[in-house]
Amino acid sequence: MTTFKELVSLQFSYDNFAFEKNFKKLSSLVKKAPTNSIICAPELCLSNFCYDNMFKAADFSTKIEKELLKLTKNKTLCLSMIEYENGNFYNRAKFIQNEKIIYQRDKYELFKLGKEDSYFTPGKKNDIKIFKANGIKYAILICFELRFVELWKQIQGADIVLIPSLWATARKKHLQILSNALSLLNQCFVIVSNSANEDMAKNSSFSSPFGEFCKNDRKSLILKEINLKEIKKMRRYIDIGIK
Repeated sequence: MTTFKELVSLQFSYDNFAFEKNFKKLSSLVKKAPTNSIICAPELCLSNFCYDNMFKAADFSTKIEKELLKLTKNKTLCLSMIEYENGNFYNRAKFIQNEKIIYQRDKYELFKLGKEDSYFTPGKKNDIKIFKANGIKYAILICFELRFVELWKQIQGADIVLIPSLWATARKKHLQILSNALSLLNQCFVIVSNSANEDMAKNSSFSSPFGEFCKNDRKSLILKEINLKEIKKMRRYIDIGIK
């Protein structure tokens, strides 16, 4: 495993009912990302919260799965999508690497202000955990889950935390503060990918174990090279017991 990695945060707008159009946007951006990069896409970037069209969104997720996998040849992609299973709808995060789904789980903390709990079934808290891929330890928090510090503790030890988001402009500052604090507290890299829809905060960003923070609200593809050695360096420099 090389110590230098390229992280990519995608930041684009997407519509409730234009599933094909949204997928084309995603595909175009993923293809532009460097080979072997680690890419994070916004929450529900294929459908948005299309509460009036949930069955069609879930059907579309199934329909394009093979094409989605093909996009990840020599790349890694994290996103969330609407899926239907055993009579329930789930906001399901997927971590896909080199054409294989390595890890997936359903959003546990549903955002009541957005009525998510009226349409989605929550996942299991214990599914929020560290998983390994190609020698790197990852974890995923989905948007609103970033607000729950007990979940931060649950994923302590991850090297990279990916956060696909649909975070509103009204709470833009919260997204920046919380994601940067997570990288400091867990001494890891954090990558946020947020929607660029008109009412969304953008604020897609990268935070390092040393608290360095960078973002760009103007670009749809934001690139950051990181050195994984910074993780061990910080955990040795200020030892708070994270291994």
